[in-house]
Amino acid sequence: MTNFTVLYDANVLYSAPLRDLLVELALTDLFGVRWTEEIHSEWVRNVLQNRSELTIEQLTRTKNLMNANVKDCLVTGYEELIPYLQLPDLDDRHVLAAAIRSQAKYIITFNLRDFPNEAIAPYNIQAKHPDDFILDLLSLNYKAVCQAAERQRNRLKNPPKTPDEYLATLVNQGLVQSVARMRELCW
Repeated sequence: MTNFTVLYDANVLYSAPLRDLLVELALTDLFGVRWTEEIHSEWVRNVLQNRSELTIEQLTRTKNLMNANVKDCLVTGYEELIPYLQLPDLDDRHVLAAAIRSQAKYIITFNLRDFPNEAIAPYNIQAKHPDDFILDLLSLNYKAVCQAAERQRNRLKNPPKTPDEYLATLVNQGLVQSVARMRELCW
């Protein structure tokens, strides 16, 4: 049962292993997840800048699959809020505006300093690192999180990964605490 909503910032969608896990977790219905086409454009643009072997067609397919499989994920109608918001980086205002419009409880981001508490707390929103977010989900319902991680791992075919290899990949994504807990609970 979904009882809270989060908004994924572009930086947590940039890396395929983390993006895949976050989308798989969204499918558990432990929480609702939102993003915008602007957030999609940001992570896709950054991936294309840094990964010349990937094409816009491949990433568009990924984006479209995300939109098709995660219910009610796209936030619209947030743009009019942007001019009224203040953040250290004005380019991040669209993220806060989308979080406000979708009534998100958390913005899941690596850039916590870009969403200072004094700027977002008036909207009942907190910025949360993905490692802390997944750790919270493990406390909420570790079985659902473990099953989601196992589904993601089982889809990896080229190359397939053992549980230890999979968890090492997640550590490389910055999920140090979550992986330590997953080692105890999942594998």
